[in-house]
Amino acid sequence: MRQIVVETTRRCQMLDVTEQAARIVKEDGSDCSAVLMTVPHTTAGVTINECADPSVAEDILEYLDKLIPESARFRHSEGNSDAHIKSTLIGNSLLVPLEKGRMTLGTWQGIFFAEFDGPRSRKMQITLLK
Repeated sequence: MRQIVVETTRRCQMLDVTEQAARIVKEDGSDCSAVLMTVPHTTAGVTINECADPSVAEDILEYLDKLIPESARFRHSEGNSDAHIKSTLIGNSLLVPLEKGRMTLGTWQGIFFAEFDGPRSRKMQITLLK
């Protein structure tokens, strides 16, 4: 298993980590069939979406915030229940097929680390599957 370290600068943020993941796949994944990406945090996630236009990620964050506002009344006493819910909706793992040592993403697709309780230093685990 390999790791990508992600440094977030805002409370809610989506960072394109496609190049970092592709670099790991290129180095170690020539004989693998898929790559599993996992975020071991309860207030962050990982997703695939359009990476050509950065406004898509901003729209996603804006509408998640409208759906689950930080200021809502929650039972959880840490003040980050909205982050837990958002990460549950986004998900904490992806499985991407590989072909000839490359991820089979669509033309406009990228891999995004989704932060909902930053800024923080986070990790994303990369596991290459035979």
